[in-house]
Amino acid sequence: MLAALKNSMKIPDLRKKILYTAIMLAIYRAGSFVPVPGVNAAALAQQLGVDGGNVFGFLNLFTGGALARFTVFAQGVSPYITASIVMNLLALVIPRLEQLSKEGPEGRKIIAQYTRYATVVLAIVQAFGTTMMARGWGVLSPANSGFFGMTLIMLTLTAGTMFTMWLGEKISENGIGNGISLLIFVNIVAAMPTGAVNALKAVGEGGLNIFSLIAYLLISVVVIAAVVMITQGERRVPVQYAKRVVGRKVYGGQSTHIPLKVNQAGVIPVIFASSVLTFPLTLAQFIPAVDVINRWLGYGTFGYNLLYVILVFFFTYFYTAVTFNPVEVSTNMKKNGGYIPGLRPGKPTADFLDKILSRITLPGAAFLAIIAVLPFVVAAVTRIPSNILHFGGTGLLIIVGVALDTMQQIEAHLLMRHYEGFLK
Repeated sequence: MLAALKNSMKIPDLRKKILYTAIMLAIYRAGSFVPVPGVNAAALAQQLGVDGGNVFGFLNLFTGGALARFTVFAQGVSPYITASIVMNLLALVIPRLEQLSKEGPEGRKIIAQYTRYATVVLAIVQAFGTTMMARGWGVLSPANSGFFGMTLIMLTLTAGTMFTMWLGEKISENGIGNGISLLIFVNIVAAMPTGAVNALKAVGEGGLNIFSLIAYLLISVVVIAAVVMITQGERRVPVQYAKRVVGRKVYGGQSTHIPLKVNQAGVIPVIFASSVLTFPLTLAQFIPAVDVINRWLGYGTFGYNLLYVILVFFFTYFYTAVTFNPVEVSTNMKKNGGYIPGLRPGKPTADFLDKILSRITLPGAAFLAIIAVLPFVVAAVTRIPSNILHFGGTGLLIIVGVALDTMQQIEAHLLMRHYEGFLK
């Protein structure tokens, strides 16, 4: 791996992408420490209870502690992810958006622009709710309790969200890996040293059993191994290409395969499901009249976990259907003279691919659902308080999934230039 990393820095294009990504991530982390003016961040964090097992603690993990510090990036990428989900769902029911999604890069650019507009709206709504909540708790300075002061706070939070979105898009465009996923990845990794220090301190002070910590670490190792296995697992469908004679040359005739991954959607379903759940729960904190929501669907409750599992299953199948179209794959195979042995090209091939994809996606979705609710099970088994280690299966899944995806992209660049990659 060290040799592969060394080789990656020898390729000018790849080195430029890696350095660009590192610089953008460094800018993002630096922005996570720029405070919002006129807010007592310590008092607000205490009111939110970000160190406890609630939805704000979960959001704080995804923002790398920016919510607890109440910085310009306190809202993170949650509004952007929610807007992306809304646009993907609307593309299924609005003919105009469906047509744009099929028009290639130009159509996707228009949809991306609509997503940005929706992100602005959601960011303003969330910033308004947060600002009103801060005012109600009396954590705003007297100079910022008026209309102009609160407007400044709202605009600062909204601008921070849009800048975060811009950073993610620029990383995807000019860097290496998926920008938005990398931002969440960096936030979770940034919380690990603090969690480790808190755990060791708690063991030394007698607040945490050493055997509980060992059990937690063993479970984490097993989860990492399972995530790698499921992420790399695939069903290879054989494809044969017929020989074609063009002039004096013979083309085709080779055998290949279509890799259908068990977890075709990666970490996206968990991120989507988390955003869908946390956004309304966050808004519910600001409205006392809807305490029933917190009682039945509050963070960690049975209703929350059940809804979490349902959303993970839904987004796994939904995102798999968006990223892999059996009809399109079958059509492209037919145009290039390819066929699956024993099947006729066209609709039978598309139906066969769809059947296989539906079957192998089920265990992938079940695995993601188990990982999503695993933190609550681990907390109950190990009895580790969330204020000591607020880090569970969802965080591990995102870290391992994003790391594998980024490593595979670097691998592709290395192999394309005849270097030995990471995976041997």
